[in-house]
Amino acid sequence: MDFAIIAAGEGSRLIQEGVKWPKPLVRLDGITLIDRLIHVFLQHNPTSINIIINEEMREVREHLEKADIPVPFHLVVKSTPSSMHSFYELSKVIKSNKFCLTTVDTIFKEKEFEDYIRTFEKTNELDGLMAVTDYIDDEKPLYVQTDRDFFIHQFSDSPEKACMYISGGIYCLQRSAFKVLEKAMSEGVSRMRNFQRMLISEGLQLKAYPFSKIIDVDHAEDILKAEAFLKIH
Repeated sequence: MDFAIIAAGEGSRLIQEGVKWPKPLVRLDGITLIDRLIHVFLQHNPTSINIIINEEMREVREHLEKADIPVPFHLVVKSTPSSMHSFYELSKVIKSNKFCLTTVDTIFKEKEFEDYIRTFEKTNELDGLMAVTDYIDDEKPLYVQTDRDFFIHQFSDSPEKACMYISGGIYCLQRSAFKVLEKAMSEGVSRMRNFQRMLISEGLQLKAYPFSKIIDVDHAEDILKAEAFLKIH
């Protein structure tokens, strides 16, 4: 399975709040966000690791070019208007039939991630297994409506009836998703949440996989929240 990281955002809110590092190099207990994800991915026998950063991230580029990554590694350097566009650039280097994509600031328990990856590796009937959580600490969460068997029926910007979960920013997908991605690009669609809606409207079969908590590091205070969360066993 290939693994991929979207790390092309500017992290403007962190900068405004006095954080001096670009988001991928923000440290949790001394470990950068980008290095933490690479370490986690390497525990799962990746066929490749693929990362996109924007053209202004010179420090991040230098950091990654010096990194010792013992599997095929592709670094895409390109500024994009949205995370969906970043995903499109990554799709050009992802070669495996199954892959896991995440944003650089997703903080989760490694054991839960391990179980998530194993579940997706064992299934062939799903087009995607999407990480979700009922922990809501996001300014603009994407709500995920599922049935009792966790099959996803809708993504929405506001909570619908019986909607327990929000998207966690971690996506395990089959290559069937690329066809939808190409269509989204050709139709001028933007944002990952709209791409996810298209996956449903195009008939792909998606299932939700609940994590106890996933934290996004968007604000300076989130750094302390994430460090405290990771210390809980």
